[in-house]
Amino acid sequence: MNAPDGLVDALLTMGSDAIIGTNHVGIVNFWNLGATRIFGFSADEAIGQSLELIIPPNLRERHWEGFHRAMATGDSHYGHGDLLWVPAHTKSGQRISVEFTIAIVKDQAQRPAGVVAILRDVTKRFEEVRTLKRQLADMMRKPQEPGR
Repeated sequence: MNAPDGLVDALLTMGSDAIIGTNHVGIVNFWNLGATRIFGFSADEAIGQSLELIIPPNLRERHWEGFHRAMATGDSHYGHGDLLWVPAHTKSGQRISVEFTIAIVKDQAQRPAGVVAILRDVTKRFEEVRTLKRQLADMMRKPQEPGR
């Protein structure tokens, strides 16, 4: 499949979504402007670092289990259209919510060689949904007035 001229460069340099690439052990080898905007680390700060740079400590074990399984099998259900919503950390230490999907990068022998993830900051939407759920739960607990 050939991409139209400029398409790949446009996708990789976009600033809206983060595009992060890693090698087979989770070391960042690609970090676009969107990743800088969302997470606060420059490409120079992120490239060569572990993905733990943005993973909250309490989620690291679970992350690495899934990552290593994907590298061993060459498959991840998050690469088949399913989006995952997870917390992440920014350079400033802020906890944000991101949704992402991944694609497994393969070498010339078709062995897993790393991943590329496309991530979107959904913190505002996550907070809005959480607020609406709380409001709904509160309404369900309150006794209804007669005639309503």
